Amino acid sequence: MANNPSAEKRIRQTAKRTERNRARRSRVRTFLRRVELAIAAGKKDEAAVAFKACQPEMQRAVGKGVAHLNTVARKLSRLSARIKSIGAASA
Repeated sequence: MANNPSAEKRIRQTAKRTERNRARRSRVRTFLRRVELAIAAGKKDEAAVAFKACQPEMQRAVGKGVAHLNTVARKLSRLSARIKSIGAASA
């Protein structure tokens, strides 16, 4: 337990930050899930629209320090490749 005012303040700040980061991470996962579901259903147009919405949200997570830049870049690249392969697989 905190023994002085500054330690108590750090606990409050950490709790606030944790809650914010949890919400951001959850939001990113929701956007990712929409893209994944569209890809799984084989709906290229829907997946592309969901991907366009997902991109800025993931980049924002990088800017806020919730996700690592290279991790997000890798995930976006792989999602993009999977969306492109939907048309190739069905054609």
